[in-house]
Amino acid sequence: MDQSVQESSSAQPQKKCSACSAKSSPEGSKTSGNEKSENKGTCGLKSLPYVYALGQIEARFPNRSIEKEYVQILERSKSANLDHQQAFYSVLSQPENRYLARKLSWILTKEGVPIYILLPTGPEDLDILLDAIRPSACPLDRQVVVGRKGPVAPPEMCGLEVPMVLVDHLYSLEYNNFMKSIHPELVADEKFKAAALELFRRMMQIADNTGSTDKHRALNYLSVRYPAIYAKAAGEQERNFSLTSVEAVSSRLSDSRKIISVVFTFANKEIGIVEKYFVRVDVSEEYPFLVTKMSPYYDR
Repeated sequence: MDQSVQESSSAQPQKKCSACSAKSSPEGSKTSGNEKSENKGTCGLKSLPYVYALGQIEARFPNRSIEKEYVQILERSKSANLDHQQAFYSVLSQPENRYLARKLSWILTKEGVPIYILLPTGPEDLDILLDAIRPSACPLDRQVVVGRKGPVAPPEMCGLEVPMVLVDHLYSLEYNNFMKSIHPELVADEKFKAAALELFRRMMQIADNTGSTDKHRALNYLSVRYPAIYAKAAGEQERNFSLTSVEAVSSRLSDSRKIISVVFTFANKEIGIVEKYFVRVDVSEEYPFLVTKMSPYYDR
């Protein structure tokens, strides 16, 4: 599945926390190569809650000056005749205009509603952020943000009073490539495509959260990192079963680790027989991982 996404594992800041300083430097947080091996911030970086969120990324001008600079560049460029989104991406993606891209405020939205201001922690993140605002032919494409949640941004930052997130990992999920990675040999099968699409939309609806709780992080992780659930849904569709619910609960195995059980319930469309399957996800640290693969689930 990793072949279907574009990824950037960002360096972690060592000397200064952008979230805690409210992005005091207009260039954002930068680190050198020898700072990537440690995370010894001076303002409690390790105590910040983790975030694993899905959404769309948009860029905003933090002030009038930056906006006017963009307009002047646009008027001199060959992008002036393009539509707004195409022109915006075309101008900012030019190497000579990177200075302007670094000044923008990057926002993660859900259904058009801003939920986080993103603070890149490495210069390589800028390429992924720019790619995220490229005009997309598929409305199901998503961006995935893994990081640490800071305080609410001050109004003067970009006019939004939403939490800031230090981005440690950022990648784009392209729906069409994602579907091909599940069952390449069935990608042209209409029944498989319909079942996979139905579950993907259902999972995106379930993932309609800010990704800041353990249960939400587990659900969001599975929706983009565990294609087996889509293959399972397609198989159940062949047996005339449809997905009726997805529930995340704390596992009884949780002791020294934070483990979430995610239960998928399928019901037969004709006679109503119910079958349940579950997976376990460890969300103890920043990067969730699978503990138990898809297995039958029995109510206790």
